[in-house]
Amino acid sequence: MYVPKANVMADPDVTAFLTAHAAAHLVTVGPDGLPDSTLLPVIVDGDRVIGHLARANDHWTRIAPGSPGLVVVSGADAYVSPGWYASKAEHGRVVPTWNYSEVQLRGAVTVHDDPDWVLDVVTRLTERHEADRGQPWAVSDAPPKYVRGRLRAIVGIEVAVASVAGKAKLSQNRSDADRAGAIAGLRAEGDAVSRAVADEMEQALLG
Repeated sequence: MYVPKANVMADPDVTAFLTAHAAAHLVTVGPDGLPDSTLLPVIVDGDRVIGHLARANDHWTRIAPGSPGLVVVSGADAYVSPGWYASKAEHGRVVPTWNYSEVQLRGAVTVHDDPDWVLDVVTRLTERHEADRGQPWAVSDAPPKYVRGRLRAIVGIEVAVASVAGKAKLSQNRSDADRAGAIAGLRAEGDAVSRAVADEMEQALLG
């Protein structure tokens, strides 16, 4: 991933980002040289990423043991109009851009076709997403025979993380006035995604 110096995400921010974003694209290349990509819920557990794929999804069958994989965790992204910049009125030398945050993890991929391994992943994923609910659902709430049957419909995925790169492209290369104008412009768009990018830009600006 191309990461200019101004856009490098610091280690604490990478950790916080991965904690806040629970889904990722797993990208691998099959034996025919064609890429495969699947969006899946994941847990980043130290130096590994774990998740699962549907057995009916042939993506997993095209992953050779230990072959390289890319896990892409994306945040909010939005178009930034040059019309929002204070410098547009000053000299007009401005162009549009796209702001976003993303973390990419690379490493060897292992497929786990083991019901007990997959049950652990499913349980941990469920606990993560049910934790804040008033009456959290647990895997153990379903009949064991039913759970075992559902586990046969999925396979586990593990990526042994060899490298991590985080990028926060939030107009850090612009003046404070231009950044403030873009933040106001994004908030005026009215949608939740634009507001999320504006919030991240403001946090980076106040930094």
